Amino acid sequence: MKSAMKTVLVLNGPNLNLLGQREPGVYGAQTLDDVRQLCDAACEAHGLRLDFRQSNHEGALIDAIHEAGAAQAAGTLAGVVLNAGAYTHTSVALHDAIKGAQVRVVELHISNTHAREAFRHQSHISPVAAGVLLGFGVRGYAMAIAGLAEMIAPA
Repeated sequence: MKSAMKTVLVLNGPNLNLLGQREPGVYGAQTLDDVRQLCDAACEAHGLRLDFRQSNHEGALIDAIHEAGAAQAAGTLAGVVLNAGAYTHTSVALHDAIKGAQVRVVELHISNTHAREAFRHQSHISPVAAGVLLGFGVRGYAMAIAGLAEMIAPA
């Protein structure tokens, strides 16, 4: 019997709803809806479902991580692509949520955070992430989904 299709949760943090208008020289001209379409196509190409969310509120992101951990434990979630935005550099709570929920996370950033301001060089997410992608623009989302698909593929 064929196994059920797994879901990828693409979780976007604060200010990502402003994609396309906020600092296009850094983040590009694509909107969050463009990113959703790119992720939908990437999931379809890998036989996965997409759950795409954005929140400017840290607690909503933490709740989604907890929910994702339960879904992964139940076998219905491939993992999470997390662009935590500025919370990457400030949120020990997101770090703890990922670690506590034991959810597979690929940390993603549109820009190369190490080529930017010094405060963006520290990530509280990286130590608990299964992988990290940064600096590939919005194409990084498709790369992260491909990475998750590879991680859950049978050996």
